[in-house]
Amino acid sequence: MSDRPFIARGFVGRRPQTPPGRLPPGQYETRDFPVLSAGPTPRVNLATWDFTIRDAAGRAARWSWDELQALPRETPTVDIHCVTKWSKFDTTWDGVSVDALLDAAAARGVARAPYVVAFCDGGYTTNLPLADVTGGRAWVAFGYAGAPLAPEHGGPVRLLVPHLYFWKSAKWVRGLTLHEKNVPGFWEELGYHDRGDPWREQRYQGDP
Repeated sequence: MSDRPFIARGFVGRRPQTPPGRLPPGQYETRDFPVLSAGPTPRVNLATWDFTIRDAAGRAARWSWDELQALPRETPTVDIHCVTKWSKFDTTWDGVSVDALLDAAAARGVARAPYVVAFCDGGYTTNLPLADVTGGRAWVAFGYAGAPLAPEHGGPVRLLVPHLYFWKSAKWVRGLTLHEKNVPGFWEELGYHDRGDPWREQRYQGDP
């Protein structure tokens, strides 16, 4: 192609300088934000949208869009890591901590349990230990980089669990179900690792 820039033989472009110890094994840094989904992007009506936390006994706490927006917000800046091997540094989000939502649900009679399953528009699910979404480690995010979260990146709301591979940060999330036992989600039933720690390269079942 005539519009391709000339590059001298042997020349390599300047790559991002990754701080030591910041990039998990097997990953590469990207400045882009790749779009990967298990299904089509759903259409959402915010007037009827809600977020629900429910326990095994059927007790539930629900928030409308406006009620969720009225909760105390946090703006975490975190690195994210996809199982397809890209990592993106210093991403900034806007949302509500899962800790705050679970506390509010408990005040409404919802019982905690050792495991959660995130469920989403489109039928996607993913499972996590409760310990991985509490202690300031996870958020229900509705903003990214100072703007509303785009639908292709999981808007209006996605789960954000940045210390695990990004398939655990479920797009288009509608709630959490609390379980006494581990219940595999969509990708986990297809052979992905139950936990997905990028620092241990827990990509597939059988990985340490």
